[in-house]
Amino acid sequence: MTTEQDLHARSESKCELCSASDDLVVYEIPPTSNTEADQCILICHTCLEQINDKTRVDVNHWRCLNDSMWSQVPAVQVMAWRMLTRLSSEAWTQDLLDILYLDEETLTWAQAGGDGISDEEIVKYLDSNGAELAAGDSVTLIKDLTVKGANFTAKRGTAVRNISLVADNAEHIEGRVNGQQIVILTKFVKKSN
Repeated sequence: MTTEQDLHARSESKCELCSASDDLVVYEIPPTSNTEADQCILICHTCLEQINDKTRVDVNHWRCLNDSMWSQVPAVQVMAWRMLTRLSSEAWTQDLLDILYLDEETLTWAQAGGDGISDEEIVKYLDSNGAELAAGDSVTLIKDLTVKGANFTAKRGTAVRNISLVADNAEHIEGRVNGQQIVILTKFVKKSN
């Protein structure tokens, strides 16, 4: 059987979060290493849309977690915990989080998705003006930079496209200047519009 067939059998062809029976899709719970049924859930498009776009979350829709959080399926428990954590500013979600029990392995998996990490703990990359940078952004150098080991100076005003972020160091980004991939301090760049 395929993963989708396994999930339909496990869930009786209903969304494993809200029990809707229309427009069901397989959702791989990030971070996943494979697409087997134990790392996926079957969900409706409404749940999928709200999981993927935090701006479209309808808090009342997620009252369904009051039932689905008691599932014996770890993948369902993980998504219930993540959504309750995302909505933890609501009193009723905090009450549910207080009574939800996840074993250590399942809780570690749930926390690996980034939900439950406070805003202070998230590494933010800010340019010289305080604008947040993301991978793939374009920036402009605001100062001449001597590139050590490459024997050239990156001139002020140089555009650096498609930057990448250096993991766990909010002061460094990487980008290609004069055909060379270099590390640049975020305080020396300005985000391009």
